[in-house]
Amino acid sequence: MHVAVCVKQIPDPSVAPRLDASFHLERTAKILLDEADAYGVELALQLVESAGQGQVTLVSMGRDSDVTGIRGALAMGATSAIVVSDEGLRGADALTTAKVLASVLAELNADLVLAATESSDGYTGTVPAQIAELLGLPALTFATTVQVADSTVTVHRQTEDGFDEVRAPLPAVVTVTAGAVEPRYANFKGIMAAKSKTIEVRSLNDLGLSALAQAWGEEVVGVTPSPSRQAGTTIVDDGQAVSALVDYLDSIKVL
Repeated sequence: MHVAVCVKQIPDPSVAPRLDASFHLERTAKILLDEADAYGVELALQLVESAGQGQVTLVSMGRDSDVTGIRGALAMGATSAIVVSDEGLRGADALTTAKVLASVLAELNADLVLAATESSDGYTGTVPAQIAELLGLPALTFATTVQVADSTVTVHRQTEDGFDEVRAPLPAVVTVTAGAVEPRYANFKGIMAAKSKTIEVRSLNDLGLSALAQAWGEEVVGVTPSPSRQAGTTIVDDGQAVSALVDYLDSIKVL
């Protein structure tokens, strides 16, 4: 069984985020694997172990100057990784990201593609569904459990009222919610083994996607800090509190 997992490296969330001169999120400090992606990696490992054989391939897009987070996922047990790194992708939107990842995934021809429901630094939650559409695959989202049997994937999809049981033929794209599994800690043997595992770095030119460089037409021209929180209105009951409260609610168009 071959499972591909879309993963993302993000700045250390314990450090206050900063923007660079181009109003992009500063990514030159410590880089970690997005915690949300660790669930997908763990689930992929469990599925391969349950199948008795197979491989887990990590697919990512971002700078290749620091792959600490990718190495961490390899130390958990993933087989190899492919990172698309290209300066022309700096500031890319969600659809461009999906096109790049889908290009890599199309070559892998994996039985199953796993991803987090959304990244912890972008929060669009749209990339996995876009990948599925680009690859012509079914998309099963917000999975709390994932089972594979007889070329079919079955998930429990989280809803407000509980869960729905959803099935689809393989290959398919599945997004995994946080808490679906408990990610394992990398042991010393895994950490040492990760040092020799392959991280293949590709560019847009390698993928035949040179036209995507800076093609999304989006530019952040300014950022304004949100206004500080102001003190609320205090009404002291001096016998006229009800009238004052009604007048206030009327002034803010509640009544």
